[in-house]
Amino acid sequence: MLGWGGNALMNFFYAWNFKREINSDFVLRTITLALLGLAVTHMMRWMIIKMNILQKKFEKQVVWFLSFTIGFSVLYSLVSLSFLRSTNLLSQEVRNYNFSSLLAGFAVNASITLLVWNLIYFVYHYIERFRKQEIESLKTESLIRELQLQTIKSHINPHFIFNSLNSIRALVDENPGRARTAITELSNILRSSMQAEKAETVPFEKELNIVKDYLALEQMRFEERLKVKFEIDDDTLDMPVPPMMLQTLVENAIKHGISKDVNGGEVKIISRFNNMDHELIVQNTGKLNGSYNSDGFGIASTMDRLKLMFGDRASFVLRNSNDAQVEAKVKMPVNV
Repeated sequence: MLGWGGNALMNFFYAWNFKREINSDFVLRTITLALLGLAVTHMMRWMIIKMNILQKKFEKQVVWFLSFTIGFSVLYSLVSLSFLRSTNLLSQEVRNYNFSSLLAGFAVNASITLLVWNLIYFVYHYIERFRKQEIESLKTESLIRELQLQTIKSHINPHFIFNSLNSIRALVDENPGRARTAITELSNILRSSMQAEKAETVPFEKELNIVKDYLALEQMRFEERLKVKFEIDDDTLDMPVPPMMLQTLVENAIKHGISKDVNGGEVKIISRFNNMDHELIVQNTGKLNGSYNSDGFGIASTMDRLKLMFGDRASFVLRNSNDAQVEAKVKMPVNV
């Protein structure tokens, strides 16, 4: 309304400035053109929304906007001239013109007006979409930071630290060398937890080394009850993975699997390529039951982090691979 109202006022200003007669026909003609323009541009906007033009690639948007500008300029001119001729509102100086010539000239003028309309419409929605993307990006970044902070807190587990310190204390007299190594392993884990928020991903080799330190400390506690196996494809060592994710899965395997069985069991870590995916698999002795909570923080955070980083291209599955074994499998795309 502001646009076409302004266009009408410009026509009045033009007529007044060049001393043209402003009579009732002129007023009706100007108002009619403004109302028809309002109707035509609303129809054009409806077509843009209906055909999802703003969701197409930029190059296609340009083609569609130019096509709409030309097409609706001709439509606007045809409807306007037909209406003005039928109501005898055409100005005296153009009444004797050939209709085709008059239509062509009117369409050229209309195309300039509609081109400006389309440019304003396009730029407005481009800025609006960019603003929304910025807000979504900030929300996503905030959520990632929150998840990372929760991950750090969840892995600074007081029970694990106290158990490790008690095991180290028992080793101080009987095996000082192993006690020193255990202190280094515990230090590595704590340092990694403190640095987890600084990187979105880490090389899998670094993550694996931290998990090995963690398992070494747990083996001091469980002794013969905990057996560990690795099946690692060396080519996967450089692959980026979310920090502390593998440790979350291994920690769950020990907490819900090994520690629940008086005879203990085995934890097996597999890293391999499967087609265009990097598969991380943690298998442990046990059975999936009520003690595994799919809404628990460890599993929930793993799923959330994968979705935030890789979208639908990543997946996480927790299942019974057989009657005596639980398997947690993460798939991440190789090319991200």
